[in-house]
Amino acid sequence: MRQQRADIYTRITAEIATAIENGAGEWRMPWNHDGSSIARPRNVISDKGYRGINVLALWVAARRSGYVDGTWGTYQQWSQLGCQVRKGEKATSVVFWKQMHRHQHADAAPSDADGTLCGEHEDQPRFLARGYCVFNARQVDGYAPPDLPSLPDSERIVRADGFFAALNIPIVTGGNEACYRPSIDTVFMPPFERFIDAASYYSCLGHETGHATGAKHRLDRDLTGRFGSAKYAMDEVIVELTSSFIMADLGIAHRPRAENAAYIASWIEILKDDPHAIFTAASKAQAAADWMHAQQSRQMLTSDRVDIDTIAVPLAQPDQAMHRSDLLREDNRANTHGGASHQGGRLHSRLAARR
Repeated sequence: MRQQRADIYTRITAEIATAIENGAGEWRMPWNHDGSSIARPRNVISDKGYRGINVLALWVAARRSGYVDGTWGTYQQWSQLGCQVRKGEKATSVVFWKQMHRHQHADAAPSDADGTLCGEHEDQPRFLARGYCVFNARQVDGYAPPDLPSLPDSERIVRADGFFAALNIPIVTGGNEACYRPSIDTVFMPPFERFIDAASYYSCLGHETGHATGAKHRLDRDLTGRFGSAKYAMDEVIVELTSSFIMADLGIAHRPRAENAAYIASWIEILKDDPHAIFTAASKAQAAADWMHAQQSRQMLTSDRVDIDTIAVPLAQPDQAMHRSDLLREDNRANTHGGASHQGGRLHSRLAARR
């Protein structure tokens, strides 16, 4: 049983590491997407979205095979619908987390890869990773995909504005740099009009607010990693996945980022050394995305809102270590500065350049 679980971790991690390596030249990571329905993989029977590491695994498989449909199901589920998986089609591995108590399974090793931390006490549950195989809608005959509604761009922007405002995370607009400063729990963003397009702006905002979810009074992630460390690199994976999950939910593309070049070597090394690392990162990213969604319902119950343009927090100074934001328009980069310092802040965004 332990060997079976190890094989699941190793197999899925290897596929993700390969996708990172293959996209390195263009900074295109497996979590970049165009915001279409393919970015929101769902089960054909339950119509529920896949979560955490399974989303990433299905994104990798879809890109590798050129699928343009986000619907997946097991062989039996497709058969239930009268559909037939074509002969010779290769299945994609995903993970099912089965809850068990210690007295039910002696060798049940704890794991938090599904987004739920396993219990440390005898009466708390543990989770067993079980692999199973799914096929994409493009691998079967006899399936007619439903017509999916699509919001116009203007409505997506309004929806995204409301989504991020409901987080009640302090956001200051101004300058040419984007970052999150834990010391004052504030996100700094360049003005909307300075970005190449709306998707670039919201991808950046999703990344920075993703960092902010790790604050002690929110999800309490460890934000102490220094630039260049494995801890720092993995927090970048967490917030990139968080932003990607949220952008998919909002129907907005998640752009490739030039900043990824600084982390690719570290990511590949970490994944090859520890097959569990990307599972844990995806788990924490899913928790961050869940927290963001939970704030939407809370916002409906209160009139308190954060004005993201007028919060009275001082703008970060140039010596407080912000990277260039590469998704800014070319004519707005004259005052940007490269390099990295870490005096009074960290967790900076340098997004993919328009070439």
